Amino acid sequence: MKENKYIVDTTLRDGEQSPGIALNTRDKVKIAKLLDEIGVYEIEAGVPCLSTAEADGISEIIENTKHAKISVWSRMNVNDIKYSIGCKPHIVHIGTPVSYIQIYSKLKKNKAWVQKNILECVDIAKRNGVDVTVGLEDASRSDIGFILSLIKELKKAGVNTIRIADTVGILTPSRTKEIVKTIKEHSDVEIEMHVHNDLGMAVANSIIGAKAGAAYVDCTLFGIGERTGNCNFYDFVHASESIFNFAMNKRQIRKIEEESYEELKGAM
Repeated sequence: MKENKYIVDTTLRDGEQSPGIALNTRDKVKIAKLLDEIGVYEIEAGVPCLSTAEADGISEIIENTKHAKISVWSRMNVNDIKYSIGCKPHIVHIGTPVSYIQIYSKLKKNKAWVQKNILECVDIAKRNGVDVTVGLEDASRSDIGFILSLIKELKKAGVNTIRIADTVGILTPSRTKEIVKTIKEHSDVEIEMHVHNDLGMAVANSIIGAKAGAAYVDCTLFGIGERTGNCNFYDFVHASESIFNFAMNKRQIRKIEEESYEELKGAM
């Protein structure tokens, strides 16, 4: 029997970080409705704290979709969490730096500060009735011991899904398998894969991550995203449909890419 896996589409958030792409609200709502119609499990709709227009657009997406869970992305910042809650999404995804390069060199902070702040942000969202997923930023260059320790505290706080983010796109299939398996061996948390295509292995890494135990896979239409892009939605689903069940209308995926093309082309 095929394993059930779930697509998290981030075309409207990470995909829009492609150089030269800027989607307006009408385009975003249309793309979200198309994704909703084929049965995508979750749509990452944007970043509320960017602007009032962004937040209003996310609210409009929520109003115009029926089946998919709508999530928003937030920094590990209390004020940003409050902006996100105001959109009334199903899920607030909180990006959390976990590599020492990001914690010590970029933020000039320490591990204790990271743990304190993420738990505070999770608590605020949870107390407002919003589900939370946490993204471990730069997880591919992080100390696995710190990751496991943080996951343990997040699980206690009610976080059931964590995102392994290959922020700088350096993962290989073997390293992907190692990270996912290690986390699964030490925790019952659900894993979401978020990989970039800098080395041309976003689809391969996503498949291996899913085979190793990740339940959720982040994709974008046409594989767009920052730098060289994210895992290509169409390629991933069709490369792995023989081993995974996605509970989607796969015949409509190519049609959706064709219908979304004009919106994305017009946004360039």
